[in-house]
Amino acid sequence: MTLATMLRGAFAALAALSLAACGINSVPAAEEEAKAKWADVEAQFQRRANLIPNLAEVVKGAGENERTILTEVTEARAKATSVNITADDLNDPAKMEQFSAAQSQLGAGIGRLLASVEAYPQVQSNQNYLALQSQLEGTENRIAVAIRDYNEAVRKYNTTIRTFPDSIGANIIHGAEPMVPYKAVTAGAEAAPTLDMTSN
Repeated sequence: MTLATMLRGAFAALAALSLAACGINSVPAAEEEAKAKWADVEAQFQRRANLIPNLAEVVKGAGENERTILTEVTEARAKATSVNITADDLNDPAKMEQFSAAQSQLGAGIGRLLASVEAYPQVQSNQNYLALQSQLEGTENRIAVAIRDYNEAVRKYNTTIRTFPDSIGANIIHGAEPMVPYKAVTAGAEAAPTLDMTSN
């Protein structure tokens, strides 16, 4: 083996190592991980949307006030399911905010509906209602976990495309753009609710 052959081999190994360290593989891997986590978020929101018609059927007979809330929830569900985010939209803060607002409105409507039904023992004792309430609570927990996992994947991706040496491949080869984390936009969420415990 000649010195020139050894030098070429060493140069090829060094070039391969430097390319691997420049985000050639790590940037797309981090991006695909974030997109997969977003798909989990969407699946959980869809699960919640699918439970609403069943809950609506159980609650229909409770009273006029509940019908109004039920109408609001049904309209919020229609709006929430009409706002779609594709993997390409994960870089668009406006679309992410629109999606988040629609989901928050739906979640708030479901909360009002469940709270109002508590005044009706005949609905509360209905086994279908109890099962649906339990499923909705479980779904809300799954949504929270899926959002947390998505935001962590976005944080890793955004860190990857901004740190050296991965930023070289991210900017030059992939043209990577930062992704937008999911933010809940429920109005007044920063303030604790006040409870009126006085009886009328």
